[in-house]
Amino acid sequence: MSSKKLRVAVFNTQPPHLYRGGVERRIIEVSRRLRDNIATFAYSGTKAGFKKLTVVNGVVMVPCFSTNKNFLVDNWFFNNSIARNFNMIKADVYEAHTVSGYGFLRALKKHRKNKPFIETIHGVLADEYLKSFRIGFSTPRVRLSRFFLRYLSKIEMESAREATLLVTISQYSRKKIVQLYGVEAEKIRVVPNGVDVQLFKPLEVPEHIKRKTGVNGGQCVLFVGNLVPRKGLYLLIEAARYIINENRNVKFVIAGDGPLKGGLIRYARSINVAGNFVFLGDVSDADLPKIYNCSDIVVLPSLQEGQGITLLEAQAVAKPVVACNVGGVSEIVLNRETGLLVDPDAWKLAEAILKLLSDKSLRERMGINGRRFVCENFTWDLCAKKMLQVYREAIELTI
Repeated sequence: MSSKKLRVAVFNTQPPHLYRGGVERRIIEVSRRLRDNIATFAYSGTKAGFKKLTVVNGVVMVPCFSTNKNFLVDNWFFNNSIARNFNMIKADVYEAHTVSGYGFLRALKKHRKNKPFIETIHGVLADEYLKSFRIGFSTPRVRLSRFFLRYLSKIEMESAREATLLVTISQYSRKKIVQLYGVEAEKIRVVPNGVDVQLFKPLEVPEHIKRKTGVNGGQCVLFVGNLVPRKGLYLLIEAARYIINENRNVKFVIAGDGPLKGGLIRYARSINVAGNFVFLGDVSDADLPKIYNCSDIVVLPSLQEGQGITLLEAQAVAKPVVACNVGGVSEIVLNRETGLLVDPDAWKLAEAILKLLSDKSLRERMGINGRRFVCENFTWDLCAKKMLQVYREAIELTI
């Protein structure tokens, strides 16, 4: 293998420097750490005002035409753009996140180009579709989301079967890819997400951040993530009804935005818990570690989760976590050591939260254990090192 820098083309419908999801964070963090070894060109849709070529932390962000309406439509236009321009996108290896590169992969196959192509699957969409039926309510948005998932999971399966190699973030997701997409296990590499443990760490919180959360001396249960069906926010709101009966001063702080926000607020009002909820909307990267440090507990009530980057960040900040024991969550949380894992049930979720809220020494012990666990096993440096190996392996397989 030559010692020259590898040129890697990364496809993601949402511009990594303008969105704060786990996928986008992974692209930025891995690329930044591999600057000495690879030149990364991230091709993304023209969303959130992204119109001009931009360089961020050494990563070249390249805009490709898409709409800016919703993911399904935007993703379709983006994939058509990269398919039409596939001869202009030159790289030693190509990597697509979720279903953001199927147009390019189809173009390669159509023109019989044998190029190394890596499909990185975060949460398996077919699994998310199946788990969506566990949601104990149905709204037009939930039904529409379910339709999108079914459609996109078929595309994800096609890409998984055609790619040179697959990368996924947990052993659970690897198992589901084999089971639901019929891909050989030998083709899949597990490379977990990481966390920047120098950024996400215990620290003193400025007063203005405390005021922003609205905690005012009470206890704080924090959720960080997108407000979408699979994140289980309705379950948390239902659990809050039980918790508030025992602890009226607890605040549930929701950091994130998404299509369910209005419905969640209405539901919280309907069961008389809205006064205990604070919806912050999207939080800046600079403020996020401080918001974590304001909390007593971080909760992730997801009904389906490939891994759960929020749980890594929370543990890095030495906060105990409560999460539903689904997907790959048990691979990054040590039950009863760094947090509590429960079945997706409102009462069981409430019980676990109440247990930690009532026991400060247990919270502190779990927090110490959690930071040690994450620092030893889930850093972006480890993730980047493994991805460099995968890039090189994919090239070797197509020589």
